Amino acid sequence: MFITVEGVDGAGKSTLVRGLGERLAAEGIDVVLSREPGGTPLGQQVRQILLDGEDMDAWTEVFLFCADRHHHVETLIRPALNAGKWFISDRYVDSTLVYQGYGQRLSLSRLRAVCELAIDGLWPDLTLCIDLPAEQAISRQLERNRLGQLDLSFYERVREGFHREAELTPQRFEMLKGDAPADEVLESAWQAVQDRRARLSALEHP
Repeated sequence: MFITVEGVDGAGKSTLVRGLGERLAAEGIDVVLSREPGGTPLGQQVRQILLDGEDMDAWTEVFLFCADRHHHVETLIRPALNAGKWFISDRYVDSTLVYQGYGQRLSLSRLRAVCELAIDGLWPDLTLCIDLPAEQAISRQLERNRLGQLDLSFYERVREGFHREAELTPQRFEMLKGDAPADEVLESAWQAVQDRRARLSALEHP
């Protein structure tokens, strides 16, 4: 199963990814945990450019994110899934659609086309989105880098974007309450994983 974890910066995505990984490993499931950007050595270099490099326009950011994503898919995600492993990624396509589309107001139709090229049809089985008010998300942010200097209205558009994308693709999105304690967020996510696991199993073995 391919799972992605989304949400505004500071929502607790990394904590949730680790928690799910530990639970799956305890069940004997071979699971790979990763992130975007930065899930591969090349991705680490791209991450460094995006977070701490020189200023760039929004479309340059998009192409860097998507170059990293394509490399991530082809060298890590797809091989792991083909080997029968589970894969959990901290951020994926929806982050680009929401941050650059809704947040920076780029053309969503063009973004979707570029993202489709980058992933070559590999959409997640389940997207867990941690929903958190923008004010709380900003107050939780520990890392202030080039991408972390955006104002409240930007993060409000991002939050709205995640809700909109969830409405467009309810078959794979599960919204989680990010203002709940971390253990409750994990429990809700775990239940969503089990539900999707059962649904996929039913489709494979009718």
